Amino acid sequence: MGYKIVVVGATGNVGREMLNILAERQFPIDEIVALASRKSLGTEISFGDTTLKTKDLDTFDFKGWDIALFAIGSDATKKYAPVAAAADCLVIDNSSLYRYDPQVPLIVPEVNPEAIEGYYKKMIIANPNCSTAQMVVALKPLHDRARIKRVVVSTYQSVSGSGKDAIDELWNQTKGMYVPGQEVEPSVYPKQIAFNVIPHIDVFLDDGSTKEEWKMVAETKKIIDTSIKVTATCVRVPVFIGHSEAVNIEFEDFLDEDEARDILREAPGIMVIDKRENGGYVTPVECVGDFATFISRIRQDSTIENGINLWCVSDNLRKGAALNAVQIAELYGREVLKKG
Repeated sequence: MGYKIVVVGATGNVGREMLNILAERQFPIDEIVALASRKSLGTEISFGDTTLKTKDLDTFDFKGWDIALFAIGSDATKKYAPVAAAADCLVIDNSSLYRYDPQVPLIVPEVNPEAIEGYYKKMIIANPNCSTAQMVVALKPLHDRARIKRVVVSTYQSVSGSGKDAIDELWNQTKGMYVPGQEVEPSVYPKQIAFNVIPHIDVFLDDGSTKEEWKMVAETKKIIDTSIKVTATCVRVPVFIGHSEAVNIEFEDFLDEDEARDILREAPGIMVIDKRENGGYVTPVECVGDFATFISRIRQDSTIENGINLWCVSDNLRKGAALNAVQIAELYGREVLKKG
């Protein structure tokens, strides 16, 4: 049995990646359509060995379609997602619009697959923030063993998280550093991103944190456990694709680093590369195009009673966005549609 699939925002970075992953994972599809705004109407996009031409989102009828993967901004999602949902087409939304709605499940399939049962309330499922998705994959199996009290995380987030214009800005600024007279002023970011790091992602909130940092706190609580305390510092770095995180975890019970390593090796969606030697860890360049969340640098934190440090790396366009959305679709097909 195959499904009728809609990819909304198919010309963007995440939309294209959704199509790639659907093909790579051989998602059972009877029919697929790529939707975009009217200005991108007719754009040709690869899907496996075939080519799709985008159709107009504004006039599309979602009736009779099973699943719509949304990769457009919150404003457009607010307009079109309820239309799809009203037509009984499940919306899996990559924007932040529905993540904090108590009637909308926020799902990472390796972490809280049971939340899929709440889809029927609005026919919408939310995809978490890219930085949250990879972190909770690592946290959940450790939480099941020793219960997490507090997480301190610093992120090193690639420019692809800000879209194509940000990728272009990094590329052009980098070239401009070597060619006199071709310097490129910041437009996507408030400061130069090439050869620099910017401790500022999304807008600032009243307490001095940024919204990206707040998202990590709120989403971790919703996905895993409301009792977990999280504090985050989110930083944009001059990397094209791949988010990295330095994560400090405090547990209620003692957890030995060797046991933590064994637990993570057995956990779904995780690849442990942790050798205490030169190059015995994973960096963003190495994770691009991969499905896994990579964990390295697992070690005891001797400054607290029950602490572990680790390094977490993942392709943010995949696990942080497109892959997780497709995994939710797989979960929905497996757990809901097949039950009739």
